[in-house]
Amino acid sequence: MSVYLRDIPLPEAHARLQSALEQAGLWGRLGSETIPLSETALNRVLAEPVWAKVSSPNYHASAMDGFAVRAADTVGAEPGAPLVLEHFTYVDTGDPLPEGFDAVIMIENTEALDATGQHSGDIRSPALIRIRAAVTPWSHVRPLGEDMVATQLVLPAGHVLRPVDLGAIAAAGHAAINVARRPRVAILPTGSELVPIGSDPRPGDILEFNSMVLAAQVTAWGAEATRFPVTPDDFDAICMRVEEATRDHDLVLLGAGSSAGAEDFSARVVEQLGTLLVHGVAVRPGHPVILGVIARSRPERSQRTATKRPPRSASVPIVGVPGYPVSSALTAELFVEPLLACWQGRRPRELPVEPACLTRKITSPGGDDDYIRVAVGQVGEKILAAPLARGAGIISSLVRADGLVVLPRGIQGAAAGAEVDVHLYIPRADLIRTIFCIGSHDMTLDLLAQFLAERDRRLVSANVGSQAGLIALQRGEAHLAGSHLLDPETGEYNLPYLNRYLPGIPVRLVTLVDRQQGLLVRKGNPLRLCGLEDLGRPGVRYVNRQRGAGTRVLFDYHLTLRGIPGEAIQGYNQEEYTHLGVAAAVASGRADCGLGIAAAARALDLDFVPLFKERYDLVIPLVYAESALLGPLFEVIRGQSFRKAVLGMPGYEVARMGKIIMEE
Repeated sequence: MSVYLRDIPLPEAHARLQSALEQAGLWGRLGSETIPLSETALNRVLAEPVWAKVSSPNYHASAMDGFAVRAADTVGAEPGAPLVLEHFTYVDTGDPLPEGFDAVIMIENTEALDATGQHSGDIRSPALIRIRAAVTPWSHVRPLGEDMVATQLVLPAGHVLRPVDLGAIAAAGHAAINVARRPRVAILPTGSELVPIGSDPRPGDILEFNSMVLAAQVTAWGAEATRFPVTPDDFDAICMRVEEATRDHDLVLLGAGSSAGAEDFSARVVEQLGTLLVHGVAVRPGHPVILGVIARSRPERSQRTATKRPPRSASVPIVGVPGYPVSSALTAELFVEPLLACWQGRRPRELPVEPACLTRKITSPGGDDDYIRVAVGQVGEKILAAPLARGAGIISSLVRADGLVVLPRGIQGAAAGAEVDVHLYIPRADLIRTIFCIGSHDMTLDLLAQFLAERDRRLVSANVGSQAGLIALQRGEAHLAGSHLLDPETGEYNLPYLNRYLPGIPVRLVTLVDRQQGLLVRKGNPLRLCGLEDLGRPGVRYVNRQRGAGTRVLFDYHLTLRGIPGEAIQGYNQEEYTHLGVAAAVASGRADCGLGIAAAARALDLDFVPLFKERYDLVIPLVYAESALLGPLFEVIRGQSFRKAVLGMPGYEVARMGKIIMEE
């Protein structure tokens, strides 16, 4: 039966893999090993319960510096009627309680006396002591077994060891522990287009970093990762590399080549060497996942040693991991982590779940479980989830993601404001130190995020355009919005729009920067573009910003002034959401020019034709402007260090940075 790219539901894919591994004797803990108890045992998984060999403490121990006494001798002692004791023994904290005594009086609650009843300078071995309060039996004493009693369960099997657990195991009398053997995972990148990290990639080259990410994930989940060299797109070479990997590994992750193109060999390799269980799972991103089981190759004679190895199965599971980085990382989360958890005898990782409101509409393929990465923040009482860029190749979405929203099969999207469950990657406590910024894109926001990180604040920004940012403020979905909306009637920035979009909401309008906008063109400006009038020339391809973006409003305003219709410009309806998106379109040759900021031109080594100067403001509802959360933001923009850093980028002026334009 052919299973090439036949998407099946995720539960069925898991069930097929589990059934095959059960038949191969590979479902459950792989094995165990005994290791010395030391800090290197941290994060290992207990293969068997730890029972206390000794009691802790293993004797009655003094819990204070003071005098061991018989509690019955202290009866009647009061502040106004002190008692003098003759029978006592001085003890330090941790000393065994002497025979015949059942309590300890702290030294500061006694008076040392000599044999005549006078105050003595020898506080550790006086002849007599005076006390002014009675004590009960076992006061300030740690009785034998107070912490744990011999034979008591200290930690169960399957427990992942924490620093404090190591101390408890030691206190229970153990010098070694039995832990689950770490699974050994081989990671095999394939593809003739892959070049090593640190290379200067040419067009068509792809930096090979997926194997590094996979290895780090595998290590974080308690296994041992081995990264193999890149294997070019050659069926026989890939087969040989996979066979090599099976000799000494428990799992093989075969990178890329999992789709159905001419050079996608992974499924054929699995069929050649074993059994192909699944080729295609109904998840996005990552649907061309491959699951299989292959035969383990015998080691070469020269590699065989007399060293006794753990029992080995004749089979090795193999996962064909998609080549796009987001798909690759998600495949590891969905299939590799649960398998490694099973092999170590621990529970699979479970992310905390928090209900949140979506900041914008999302669409989803109805037949797939859709995994959507989101930035998360708390604005007022609302937890908000801002969907990030969806492309399977957008590695930055992995970095910026605070969590995952999963839309199950059969649901074709969710509206803005809909409540969804977010599986959090970050601690819940991080949400209350997050500043949520939705609005216009500017490169100084990334710089601002770095400065705020040094002040225990997270700046999470979503680039949706100036108008959409003001609408987000209106709905209570952001702490602030970046805006540079030009009013065509007055020539004023932002102020005329506040009454329109934020009626009745007191706000503070603060200037962040003045900046230049101009044409981003390829190096050397080969088309000799000098102004907007040149955009209508035949063969000039333009890339625009999205409707509602301040740059789009600025562009349309100046087109109107010059009497240039948008339809006269080739590419007028081709849209990007950020200045860097426009710069990338020009740098890649997809367009000849676009309106943007000078810093974006420099970032991608483009030329810049300055045309307009504009003011970029932060719009902040007064309730947040006066909050402790945003206090560090104002400290940053009023400080010299941030201003100096902004001036290091082209096209910015900072004379008005931090100036309050309006507050009401």
